[in-house]
Amino acid sequence: MKLTVLYRGPLSSCNYGCEYCPFGKWKHTEEELAKDRADLERFVAWVEARTQDTVSVFFTPWGEALIWPWYQEALARLSHLPHVGRLAIQTNLSCNLDWVAQARADKLGIWATYHPEWTRRHRFVAQCAKLTELGVRHSVGVVGFLRFTDEAEALRAELPADTYLWINAVKDGQEEPYTAEDVARFTRLDPLFPVNNTRHPSLGRACRGGESVISVDGEGTARRCHFIDEPIGNIYAPDFDSALRPRPCAKQTCGCHIGYVHLEYLELDRVFGSGILERVPATPLWK
Repeated sequence: MKLTVLYRGPLSSCNYGCEYCPFGKWKHTEEELAKDRADLERFVAWVEARTQDTVSVFFTPWGEALIWPWYQEALARLSHLPHVGRLAIQTNLSCNLDWVAQARADKLGIWATYHPEWTRRHRFVAQCAKLTELGVRHSVGVVGFLRFTDEAEALRAELPADTYLWINAVKDGQEEPYTAEDVARFTRLDPLFPVNNTRHPSLGRACRGGESVISVDGEGTARRCHFIDEPIGNIYAPDFDSALRPRPCAKQTCGCHIGYVHLEYLELDRVFGSGILERVPATPLWK
C-alpha cells in the first residue's frame, strides 16, 4: 500500500515565542525530551520495518522540532530507505542545515514559516537559499495576520520566483475580519489563499484520512487526521492494517490545509502532486 503518516509526538515547545501560539511559552524537562526522542526512535523503526509498502512521513510538531538533533537524524535516516517516498517537516527554519548533507535531499520537503517578530527577513531568506543550494524542495509562508501583510509582500519580493509563498488565513483571533481588499492583497501573493480562507464543507465527504493518510502520536495511536479525536487503532498493534479503510469525514467543516488537502472532492492532490506534504504546487500558479 501507499501510506502517508502525519507524525506528531509529544514535543510541544518552541524556540520562538509568538503571542498567538501557546507552544513558544512551554519548556520541556530533560525527561520530557527523552520521552519525545524515544517515541520518535520507535516510530522510525516502525517505518523501517514496513518494507512492503511505500511510506511517506510528514512531521507536524506542536512547536519546533528541527532544533533537536534526533529529528534531523530521523529525517536523514529515513531518507535513505528505498520504500520511503517523501519526507517533510513544518519548521521555522531557525536550525542549522548541516544535517541535510547526511540525507537524500531529493526526498526531503520543508514547509517553512516566516515569523517576522522573531527573525530577520534576510536571515530567513538566506536559509531558503541554502535549501535551494542543497536541492531541498520547500515552500515558505506567513501567518495571515493583517499586521504581517507588509512583511509578506517584502518576503515575496526577496524570494526567488520559483519559490511558492503561502498565506495561512487567520480564521479565529483576527481583530477585524478580512475585507475584500485584504483578501485581494493576500491573493496576489498566494493564489490559493481563497482556498485556505474557507471552511470547506466536509461532513460525510470522502477523504483519504483513515485510509491512505493517518495521524499518529508518540504512543502510536492512529487517527484519521489531526482534527478528529477518535482513534482508529495503534500502529504498533499487529493487526493495525485492518483499520485502514475509507471513512467519510465526521466534521462539519475542514479549514486547515493539512486536513482539507485530502478531501477528495476538492481535488487538491492534482494541484500539489508530489509536493502535497511540503505544500508546493505541481505548477507555478503564483507566476
